[in-house]
Amino acid sequence: MIRSFVDGVRLLLRGFAAYARNPKMVLLGLIPAVISGALFVGGFVAWVNVVVDVADWLTPFADSWSPGLQDAVRGTTAVGLLAFGGLLGVLTFTAVTLFIGDPFYEKISEWVEERHGGVPGAVDVPWWRSLWHSLLDSSRLIAFGIAIGVPLFILGFIPIVGQTVVPVLAAVFGGWRLALELVGSAFYRRGLRLPDRRVALRANRPKALGFGVAVFCCCLIPFGAVLIMPAAVAGATLLARQSLGQPTNGAGPDPAPS
Repeated sequence: MIRSFVDGVRLLLRGFAAYARNPKMVLLGLIPAVISGALFVGGFVAWVNVVVDVADWLTPFADSWSPGLQDAVRGTTAVGLLAFGGLLGVLTFTAVTLFIGDPFYEKISEWVEERHGGVPGAVDVPWWRSLWHSLLDSSRLIAFGIAIGVPLFILGFIPIVGQTVVPVLAAVFGGWRLALELVGSAFYRRGLRLPDRRVALRANRPKALGFGVAVFCCCLIPFGAVLIMPAAVAGATLLARQSLGQPTNGAGPDPAPS
């Protein structure tokens, strides 16, 4: 189990090694992440500007309290709302970035597949159907992330447990969700959907978790999610191939994504 987990971490490192060798692919992979990052930063700045008013609206019971106690309650509420906004950003960033960058990441994933033998019997899905499936599956994964992330966020305020057990659980659940999200392109290329991803990754859950947890931890670094996304897509393509019993060893020449 530990060896499989480490192998999953190595897949992310292999993703880094693969895309770093091709400057065109690096640039291609950064475009959607930068766009998504700008949208999320703008949204968070807007949230910061209104969070005090929202905190006041949520605490009408404090209107008659003394100024000191009133400020303490509403200040705490505002901080909690800011943290909750940041949590939603973390939970939804990858899914939104993958949706925005679907054509870009599709090229990166195809590039990795070509280097390892291609996809026998690839399914030619119309772009509009692929986009619709991607939207549906991303929505399900976002809902799953919120359903798990919000309770963990609340549990994080419990002394000791919130600083020890909760971060580990967050990394495990977050890593599993990221693995499911990132292998999407490779599975769509084979005509497979989200339930198929779950079945394939569960067959070697430690490896999928090793990959996903490594991506999750990198995303906690400021701007890490933007910088890591191309490597994560490349590594996820290798994870998908291994999960489906296809080779990932002898890489061929480096075809540049068009």
